[in-house]
Amino acid sequence: MADPIFQRYDTAAGRAFDRGYFDEGLRQHMLRVYNYMGGGLIVTGLVALFVASSPAMLQAIFGTPLKWVVMLAPLAFVMVLSFGINRLSFAAAQGVFWAYCAAMGLSMASIFLVFTGASIALTFFVTAATFLAMSLWGYTTKRDLSGMGSFLVMGLIGILIASLVNIFFASSALQFAISVIGVLIFTGLTAYDTQAIKESYAEGYDRESGGKLALMGALTLYLDFINLFQFMLSFLGQRDE
Repeated sequence: MADPIFQRYDTAAGRAFDRGYFDEGLRQHMLRVYNYMGGGLIVTGLVALFVASSPAMLQAIFGTPLKWVVMLAPLAFVMVLSFGINRLSFAAAQGVFWAYCAAMGLSMASIFLVFTGASIALTFFVTAATFLAMSLWGYTTKRDLSGMGSFLVMGLIGILIASLVNIFFASSALQFAISVIGVLIFTGLTAYDTQAIKESYAEGYDRESGGKLALMGALTLYLDFINLFQFMLSFLGQRDE
Protein backbone atom coordinates (compact mmCIF):
# COMPACT_ATOMS: atom_id res chain seq x y z
CA MET A 1 0.00 0.00 0.00
CA ALA A 2 1.45 3.38 -0.99
CA ASP A 3 2.12 5.93 1.73
CA PRO A 4 -0.61 8.61 1.35
CA ILE A 5 1.74 11.24 2.76
CA PHE A 6 4.29 10.60 0.04
CA GLN A 7 1.54 10.65 -2.59
CA ARG A 8 0.33 14.06 -1.38
CA TYR A 9 3.86 15.38 -1.38
CA ASP A 10 4.49 14.12 -4.89
CA THR A 11 1.24 15.67 -6.14
CA ALA A 12 1.83 19.00 -4.36
CA ALA A 13 5.37 19.20 -5.72
CA GLY A 14 4.02 18.88 -9.23
CA ARG A 15 6.76 16.51 -10.30
CA ALA A 16 8.05 13.09 -9.47
CA PHE A 17 10.69 12.77 -6.78
CA ASP A 18 12.70 9.74 -5.87
CA ARG A 19 11.04 7.94 -2.97
CA GLY A 20 14.37 7.12 -1.37
CA TYR A 21 15.40 10.77 -1.50
CA PHE A 22 12.15 11.82 0.16
CA ASP A 23 12.38 9.13 2.85
CA GLU A 24 15.95 10.10 3.72
CA GLY A 25 14.95 13.75 4.02
CA LEU A 26 12.00 12.81 6.19
CA ARG A 27 14.18 10.68 8.45
CA GLN A 28 16.61 13.56 8.90
CA HIS A 29 13.73 15.92 9.68
CA MET A 30 12.19 13.56 12.25
CA LEU A 31 15.61 12.98 13.82
CA ARG A 32 15.94 16.74 14.19
CA VAL A 33 12.49 16.91 15.78
CA TYR A 34 13.29 14.14 18.27
CA ASN A 35 16.70 15.67 19.07
CA TYR A 36 15.09 19.00 19.93
CA MET A 37 12.41 17.28 21.96
CA GLY A 38 14.90 15.06 23.79
CA GLY A 39 17.14 18.04 24.48
CA GLY A 40 14.15 19.92 25.84
CA LEU A 41 13.28 17.07 28.21
CA ILE A 42 16.89 16.94 29.42
CA VAL A 43 16.86 20.68 30.15
CA THR A 44 13.53 20.35 31.97
CA GLY A 45 14.73 17.38 34.00
CA LEU A 46 18.05 18.99 34.99
CA VAL A 47 16.40 22.24 36.06
CA ALA A 48 13.73 20.37 38.04
CA LEU A 49 16.35 18.20 39.79
CA PHE A 50 18.53 21.22 40.54
CA VAL A 51 15.68 23.15 42.14
CA ALA A 52 14.35 20.08 43.98
CA SER A 53 17.81 19.44 45.48
CA SER A 54 17.73 22.81 47.23
CA PRO A 55 15.13 23.22 50.01
CA ALA A 56 15.92 26.93 50.06
CA MET A 57 15.07 27.31 46.36
CA LEU A 58 11.90 25.24 46.74
CA GLN A 59 10.79 27.46 49.61
CA ALA A 60 11.70 30.63 47.74
CA ILE A 61 9.66 29.57 44.70
CA PHE A 62 6.75 27.50 45.99
CA GLY A 63 6.43 29.02 49.43
CA THR A 64 5.82 32.51 48.05
CA PRO A 65 3.58 34.15 45.42
CA LEU A 66 6.46 33.60 42.98
CA LYS A 67 5.01 30.14 42.41
CA TRP A 68 2.22 31.66 40.27
CA VAL A 69 4.79 33.30 38.00
CA VAL A 70 6.68 30.00 37.69
CA MET A 71 3.48 28.07 36.96
CA LEU A 72 2.22 30.51 34.32
CA ALA A 73 5.55 31.31 32.62
CA PRO A 74 5.59 28.12 30.47
CA LEU A 75 2.20 29.04 29.02
CA ALA A 76 3.53 32.46 28.03
CA PHE A 77 6.50 30.90 26.21
CA VAL A 78 4.22 28.46 24.35
CA MET A 79 2.01 31.31 23.19
CA VAL A 80 5.02 33.29 21.98
CA LEU A 81 6.23 30.31 19.93
CA SER A 82 2.80 29.31 18.65
CA PHE A 83 1.68 32.76 17.53
CA GLY A 84 5.01 34.40 16.81
CA ILE A 85 7.04 31.66 15.12
CA ASN A 86 6.76 33.30 11.69
CA ARG A 87 7.98 36.65 13.01
CA LEU A 88 10.86 35.25 15.04
CA SER A 89 14.24 34.45 13.57
CA PHE A 90 15.29 30.82 13.87
CA ALA A 91 17.87 31.72 16.54
CA ALA A 92 15.24 33.63 18.55
CA ALA A 93 12.76 30.75 18.22
CA GLN A 94 15.40 28.35 19.53
CA GLY A 95 16.06 30.68 22.46
CA VAL A 96 12.37 30.81 23.35
CA PHE A 97 12.11 27.00 23.08
CA TRP A 98 15.02 26.38 25.46
CA ALA A 99 13.77 29.07 27.84
CA TYR A 100 10.35 27.39 27.81
CA CYS A 101 11.88 24.01 28.67
CA ALA A 102 13.83 25.59 31.55
CA ALA A 103 10.70 27.35 32.84
CA MET A 104 8.83 24.04 32.69
CA GLY A 105 11.61 22.51 34.77
CA LEU A 106 11.12 25.19 37.42
CA SER A 107 7.39 24.49 37.45
CA MET A 108 7.77 20.70 37.57
CA ALA A 109 10.20 20.83 40.49
CA SER A 110 7.05 20.96 42.63
CA ILE A 111 6.32 17.28 41.96
CA PHE A 112 9.29 16.39 44.20
CA LEU A 113 7.39 18.01 47.07
CA VAL A 114 4.52 15.57 46.56
CA PHE A 115 5.89 12.29 45.16
CA THR A 116 8.88 10.09 45.94
CA GLY A 117 11.87 10.25 43.61
CA ALA A 118 11.61 6.51 42.86
CA SER A 119 7.98 6.76 41.72
CA ILE A 120 8.78 9.82 39.60
CA ALA A 121 11.59 7.89 37.89
CA LEU A 122 9.30 4.87 37.34
CA THR A 123 6.59 7.08 35.86
CA PHE A 124 9.11 8.71 33.55
CA PHE A 125 10.26 5.37 32.12
CA VAL A 126 6.69 4.11 31.69
CA THR A 127 5.78 7.37 29.95
CA ALA A 128 8.86 7.13 27.73
CA ALA A 129 8.02 3.57 26.69
CA THR A 130 4.39 4.48 25.93
CA PHE A 131 5.43 7.60 24.03
CA LEU A 132 8.02 5.77 21.92
CA ALA A 133 5.58 2.99 21.03
CA MET A 134 2.81 5.38 19.98
CA SER A 135 5.13 7.78 18.15
CA LEU A 136 6.66 4.87 16.23
CA TRP A 137 3.19 3.67 15.29
CA GLY A 138 2.18 7.16 14.19
CA TYR A 139 5.33 7.39 12.07
CA THR A 140 5.04 3.99 10.38
CA THR A 141 1.30 3.40 10.02
CA LYS A 142 -0.28 3.77 6.58
CA ARG A 143 -3.60 4.54 8.22
CA ASP A 144 -4.74 8.16 7.98
CA LEU A 145 -5.07 9.37 11.59
CA SER A 146 -6.51 12.78 10.72
CA GLY A 147 -9.98 11.57 11.71
CA MET A 148 -8.74 11.19 15.30
CA GLY A 149 -7.80 14.85 15.51
CA SER A 150 -11.17 16.48 16.12
CA PHE A 151 -12.17 13.76 18.60
CA LEU A 152 -8.93 14.15 20.57
CA VAL A 153 -9.15 17.96 20.60
CA MET A 154 -12.73 17.79 21.86
CA GLY A 155 -11.59 15.41 24.60
CA LEU A 156 -8.74 17.75 25.50
CA ILE A 157 -11.12 20.70 25.81
CA GLY A 158 -13.36 18.52 27.95
CA ILE A 159 -10.65 17.62 30.45
CA LEU A 160 -9.51 21.26 30.64
CA ILE A 161 -13.03 22.33 31.57
CA ALA A 162 -13.40 19.43 34.01
CA SER A 163 -10.06 20.33 35.63
CA LEU A 164 -11.19 23.94 36.14
CA VAL A 165 -14.48 22.75 37.65
CA ASN A 166 -12.65 20.35 39.96
CA ILE A 167 -10.62 23.22 41.41
CA PHE A 168 -13.80 24.24 43.22
CA PHE A 169 -15.26 20.77 43.96
CA ALA A 170 -11.99 18.93 44.74
CA SER A 171 -13.60 15.60 43.86
CA SER A 172 -11.19 12.64 43.96
CA ALA A 173 -13.52 10.63 41.70
CA LEU A 174 -13.60 13.39 39.09
CA GLN A 175 -9.81 13.77 39.33
CA PHE A 176 -9.39 10.04 38.73
CA ALA A 177 -11.66 10.22 35.67
CA ILE A 178 -9.73 13.24 34.35
CA SER A 179 -6.45 11.36 34.77
CA VAL A 180 -7.73 8.26 32.95
CA ILE A 181 -9.12 10.28 30.05
CA GLY A 182 -5.97 12.43 29.99
CA VAL A 183 -3.72 9.38 29.56
CA LEU A 184 -5.91 8.08 26.72
CA ILE A 185 -6.05 11.45 24.96
CA PHE A 186 -2.32 12.16 25.08
CA THR A 187 -1.48 8.60 24.10
CA GLY A 188 -3.62 9.11 21.00
CA LEU A 189 -2.24 12.61 20.39
CA THR A 190 1.31 11.25 20.37
CA ALA A 191 0.52 9.07 17.34
CA TYR A 192 -1.65 11.71 15.68
CA ASP A 193 0.89 14.51 16.12
CA THR A 194 3.76 12.34 14.88
CA GLN A 195 1.89 11.70 11.64
CA ALA A 196 0.94 15.38 11.41
CA ILE A 197 4.63 16.31 11.68
CA LYS A 198 5.35 13.99 8.74
CA GLU A 199 2.63 15.74 6.76
CA SER A 200 3.94 19.19 7.64
CA TYR A 201 7.35 18.13 6.31
CA ALA A 202 5.79 16.92 3.06
CA GLU A 203 3.82 20.14 2.62
CA GLY A 204 6.76 22.38 3.46
CA TYR A 205 9.54 20.43 1.80
CA ASP A 206 10.68 23.23 -0.48
CA ARG A 207 10.51 25.96 2.14
CA GLU A 208 13.44 27.54 3.89
CA SER A 209 11.73 27.21 7.26
CA GLY A 210 12.81 23.62 7.91
CA GLY A 211 14.43 24.52 11.23
CA LYS A 212 11.31 26.24 12.55
CA LEU A 213 9.21 23.34 11.29
CA ALA A 214 11.34 20.90 13.29
CA LEU A 215 11.24 23.16 16.35
CA MET A 216 7.44 23.39 16.33
CA GLY A 217 7.19 19.64 15.82
CA ALA A 218 9.47 19.13 18.81
CA LEU A 219 7.34 21.50 20.90
CA THR A 220 4.20 19.54 20.01
CA LEU A 221 5.68 16.18 20.95
CA TYR A 222 7.29 17.68 24.07
CA LEU A 223 3.86 18.86 25.24
CA ASP A 224 2.38 15.40 24.54
CA PHE A 225 5.13 13.77 26.62
CA ILE A 226 4.91 16.21 29.54
CA ASN A 227 1.13 15.96 29.78
CA LEU A 228 1.19 12.16 29.46
CA PHE A 229 3.80 12.04 32.24
CA GLN A 230 1.76 14.27 34.54
CA PHE A 231 -1.43 12.26 34.08
CA MET A 232 0.41 8.96 34.58
CA LEU A 233 1.95 10.34 37.75
CA SER A 234 -1.57 10.43 39.20
CA PHE A 235 -1.60 6.61 38.98
CA LEU A 236 2.01 5.60 39.47
CA GLY A 237 3.24 8.34 41.78
CA GLN A 238 3.74 7.43 45.44
CA ARG A 239 3.17 10.32 47.77
CA ASP A 240 6.12 11.36 49.91
CA GLU A 241 4.85 11.07 53.46
